[in-house]
Amino acid sequence: MKKTLLWAATAAALALFASPAIAADDAVRFGTWGVDTAGMDTTVDPGTDFFGYVSGTWAANTQIPSDRSSYGSFLVLRDLSEERVRKLLEGYEAGDPATGGDAAKIAALYNGFLDEAAIEALGATPLQPHLDAIRAAGDKDAIAALMGQGNAGFGSSFFGAYVSDDQKNPDTYALYLSQSGLGLGDRQMYLDEKFAPQRERYVQYIAQMLELAGWEAPAANADAIMAMETKIAQAHWTRAESRDRDKTYNPIALVELPQAAPGFPWATFFKAAGIDHADRAVVRQDSAFPRIAKVFADTGLDTLKAWQAFRTTDNAAPYLSRAFVEARFEFRSKFLSGQPEERPRWKRAVAFAESAMGEAIGRDYVKLYFPADAKAKMDDLVANVKAAMGARLEQLAWMSPETKAEAAKKLAGFGLKIGHPDTWRDYTALEIRNGDVAGNIQRASAFEWDYRRARIGKPVDKGEWGMTPQTVNAYYSSVKNEIVFPAAILQPPFFDPDADPAVNYGGIGGVIGHEIIHGFDDQGRKSDGDGLLRDWWTAEDARQFEAEAAKLGAQYESYEFPQLPDMHINGKVAMGENIGDLGGLTIALEAYRRSLDGKPAPVIDGFTGEQRFFMGWAQVWRTLWRDDALRQQLVNGTHSPGHIRAFAPLRNIDAWYDAFHVTEGDALYIAPEDRVRIW
Repeated sequence: MKKTLLWAATAAALALFASPAIAADDAVRFGTWGVDTAGMDTTVDPGTDFFGYVSGTWAANTQIPSDRSSYGSFLVLRDLSEERVRKLLEGYEAGDPATGGDAAKIAALYNGFLDEAAIEALGATPLQPHLDAIRAAGDKDAIAALMGQGNAGFGSSFFGAYVSDDQKNPDTYALYLSQSGLGLGDRQMYLDEKFAPQRERYVQYIAQMLELAGWEAPAANADAIMAMETKIAQAHWTRAESRDRDKTYNPIALVELPQAAPGFPWATFFKAAGIDHADRAVVRQDSAFPRIAKVFADTGLDTLKAWQAFRTTDNAAPYLSRAFVEARFEFRSKFLSGQPEERPRWKRAVAFAESAMGEAIGRDYVKLYFPADAKAKMDDLVANVKAAMGARLEQLAWMSPETKAEAAKKLAGFGLKIGHPDTWRDYTALEIRNGDVAGNIQRASAFEWDYRRARIGKPVDKGEWGMTPQTVNAYYSSVKNEIVFPAAILQPPFFDPDADPAVNYGGIGGVIGHEIIHGFDDQGRKSDGDGLLRDWWTAEDARQFEAEAAKLGAQYESYEFPQLPDMHINGKVAMGENIGDLGGLTIALEAYRRSLDGKPAPVIDGFTGEQRFFMGWAQVWRTLWRDDALRQQLVNGTHSPGHIRAFAPLRNIDAWYDAFHVTEGDALYIAPEDRVRIW
């Protein structure tokens, strides 16, 4: 396959493009019918560079804000949501959080974080009790206890614990255990030679944080920590392996873990984490656990204590004095992601309050910013896209009747949540204190962890949401078999009730389709209509699916990034999202056509309906990247970069070629026989 050189979507050193305009109390507007035509570059051939055609002028005249490492449609809406939440928070009356209800608690969170002078006066004082506990650890059992307590505070562990719906018993909550312990994120950062500069700077950062914490021998301990984390990285599964839902479901009785992964004080860990009442856990990376446990057993106590001191300081740094905040920003945001400036204090205060009491804020957010008719219009759109998916299933030539019947049953059982939860979280038991920023985030973490761990073995709350209403995103839950769309994403360019329907179908319709297809992507297809992890495919159907998926993965891996010549998309890691884009856009187009009821689509400003549909999709994925941020996305992310998503799925859809007269010889052309056709 020929390589495709991508349009260099990096920051342009020009003034921020004035359209679309943003007002804190008004939605973003895109042109007069839903597409920002002023942001297009119609001198670009769509078949050569579709991102440039739809968003070239916007990209050329847009500067990534100095407090961002990337910028695009999602972040434009996130900025709007952030401003709206800020207005809410500034309107809450301060008082006694113990008696003033949610509003007083939220005000204490927000105002306390804004009081930089008070935080500065405390210096490292909030950190000291944690460091004292680490220093007092006299053996590895004590270290394991600190690791177990990490879910309810600033500490960290070699093994992550969380509670979620049981994939093989979807009506009950289960305890899950996962590999952890890497301060740089993915194992590739430790093992690939091209990330040597990142590793070198990471060691310096460890030493810097240990020095700020007053820990002895910071340089020597930093070297020892890096050597230890490298051994952990060698034990870790790859990201692709950790996506496989069959391989990552490994239930084991808690009492059997010491034998399965010897060398780690499991009983101590479970008791300290408050999860020793569980009978079993689902271990995700089972073959990695014995190797990670051995690293723990082989590492000296002093190094384990230094590691815990570093990770605790690193986690606590955003809530401490400026020396800690700046050190963390310089490494994690500026060096790793290329972000020039720290986010303004008020934005971080908003995020802080949302992290602790997000649903309480969301309850007020939807009263102001979620129109009553938005849900009804979304219901219609979802119904149309879902019907289109049903029609596509019936038309599939490669799928057997047996598998089709199971797929149709799963589709019929899809749940839908739009806007906000019907029942809101109760924060009565959460203790918040005025002026105690570090303490507040610890108590909020403990409150959340206690809420989760108490559910182990109990019935699943089917009404619970995994995102707050003010979140600009959407998701599919395989265990609940449902798609969820928070209020904040139901705005332009994704959804505009006043926009041309073709644009809405290309925007939010494509996103709806994307989430539906997650139920049928390379991992979502492994659960049935009841959310049960089981194989409901015939062997031949699975073989054909996997063959087409492999072709799609190869397409994405072929894309080159001129600014990062040694980086590529990991086709296996991004497979689910890429299948979601291709399948989602395909069924959204089918839904748009069905919505016309056999009538021709109008031509608007010279653009046909299907042209506007594809433009609506590409506009959603407007994205600019700083080089370092793009590198981080390619290493640690599961999504292909936004500017790739703007055009990559279209290359496999025949209608896009017809709409824009793309022919052989155009850079984005793929021969019909080589186009991927899954859903």
